[in-house]
Amino acid sequence: MGSVLVYSPEEGVTVSAQALRRLLEKGDGDAALLYLALLRHHGTIQPRALAGELRWERPRIEAAEEALRQMGLIAPAEQPPAPAEESPAYQRSDILERLESGGEFRSLVAEVERKLGKKLTVPDIGILLGLQDYLGLPGDVIYLLVCHCAERIQRRYGPGRRPAMRQIEKEGYAWARKGIDSQRAAAAYLKQYAQRQETIPLYMRALGLGERAPSPSEEKYLTAWQEMGFAPEAVALAADKTILKCHELKWPYCNGILKRWHEAGLHTPEEIQSGDRPAPGREDKPRESAWKYV
Repeated sequence: MGSVLVYSPEEGVTVSAQALRRLLEKGDGDAALLYLALLRHHGTIQPRALAGELRWERPRIEAAEEALRQMGLIAPAEQPPAPAEESPAYQRSDILERLESGGEFRSLVAEVERKLGKKLTVPDIGILLGLQDYLGLPGDVIYLLVCHCAERIQRRYGPGRRPAMRQIEKEGYAWARKGIDSQRAAAAYLKQYAQRQETIPLYMRALGLGERAPSPSEEKYLTAWQEMGFAPEAVALAADKTILKCHELKWPYCNGILKRWHEAGLHTPEEIQSGDRPAPGREDKPRESAWKYV
């Protein structure tokens, strides 16, 4: 009897007998497909980056990846990969096919183009596709995300400036990590963000920096301190300690002091003054890990 297979002149993919046995015993079709896709790329790409090629949503590829780990066919993860490091690669044909099919996604692309005032390229559209299909963000949430990024860039750099799609993608992954995946959650986050922005000048004045706007890096520190629960008065105490030690305001050192207070449960000026009493001979020096907080 002749072969029932249709052979291709292209380079083949070889599956070891041991791997094949494990896949057959498991009986997980998604795991088998993911394994074949990894072999096709010679194992040089992270499993989750194949979501676009396989046209899978994030939960499906995560489940297949975990199944392969349980079978011992891919290396165990030392720690859960950050979503921002796992952006899937979509083929140009898949992006165009999705766009031409119309529906909600095509409407989303049109709305984003109007908001940004430019025609999106195919890679740009691929980023939106990843936010919707891979991260599972609804179209209305993605549009709020784009509006948020556009307003933030214009506030920082002036009218006429617009965010790059990679900036929008990065913020989208941050939203996904925070669980902002509904219009209600997005509205709550944006309200909280606006409230934090209103208090930024108070922190800048407490640090002795006057009325100027913070740089992007400085804003990350201020946001982190707000989220830890420090009022401007407490930050001023940390800044004073920093200047006494370093003879100038060093943001990482100040951050280290606040991180240590946070771990000790000291947040108000009263708590800090009564609870932060170093032992004799001990320098008020932040631990090494505190310098990496933001």
